[in-house]
Amino acid sequence: MDDDNRTARWERRAGTPLAVASLLFLASYAVGVLGEDLPGPVRDLSRAVLYGSWALFIVDYAVRWRLSGEGPGFVHRHWLDSVVVVLPLLRPVRIVRVYDAMQARRPGEPRMTLQARVMLYAGLSSTLLGLSAALAEYHYEHNAPGASIRTFGDALWWSVATLSTVGYGDVVPVTVIGRLIAVVLMGCGLALLGAVTGSFSSYLMQRFARAGDDLGPPGK
Repeated sequence: MDDDNRTARWERRAGTPLAVASLLFLASYAVGVLGEDLPGPVRDLSRAVLYGSWALFIVDYAVRWRLSGEGPGFVHRHWLDSVVVVLPLLRPVRIVRVYDAMQARRPGEPRMTLQARVMLYAGLSSTLLGLSAALAEYHYEHNAPGASIRTFGDALWWSVATLSTVGYGDVVPVTVIGRLIAVVLMGCGLALLGAVTGSFSSYLMQRFARAGDDLGPPGK
C-alpha cells in the first residue's frame, strides 16, 4: 500500500513536466522532419530537446518500476507504458489515465462527468496522435521509390483517413516502417473510436434512465 502511495505521489508530481516533455518531443521531432533547410545549430538544438525529452520518459518509467516493487512483471502489466518508452510519440494514447483521475478525485470537487472526460481525452489524443503519425509517415515515405505520400499535406490527409478508419486508399505507405506505423494508427483509431462510442452510449442511457425516473412509474 505504501508503494501505491509513493507511486501516486510521483505521478502527480511528474504529470505536468511529462506533459510538457511530450509537447517538446513532438515539436522538436517536427522541426527535425520538416526543417530540412534550417541552419545546422537549430537542428542540433531540436535534436538535443528531442533526446532530453526522451530521457525524461525513461527516468519516469524507471522510477515507477522501482516504486511499484513488481520486478520484471512491471513490463507486461504496464505494457502501454513500456511501448511509450520505445515510441514516445504514442504517449497521447494513454487515455486510460482519465479513469484513474476520476477514481482519485476528491469528494465535493466539481469535475466533468466520466463520459465528457473520456471524449475530451479522445479528442486530444486523436489530434496529437494523428499529427505524430503524419510526421513519422512523411519522414519515412516522402523520399521512398514509388511513394504516393510526397508532401506533409499528403501525410496529414493519410493520417486523418486512417485514424478515422475510413481509409480512402488514394495515398498509401510503401515502406515497411510506414506500414507498421499504419497498423499502429489503425489500432489506436479503433480504440479511440470505441472509447468515444461507448462513453456516448453510456451518457445516453443515463439520460434516458433519468428521464424515466422523472416521469415516474407507468399509470401515474
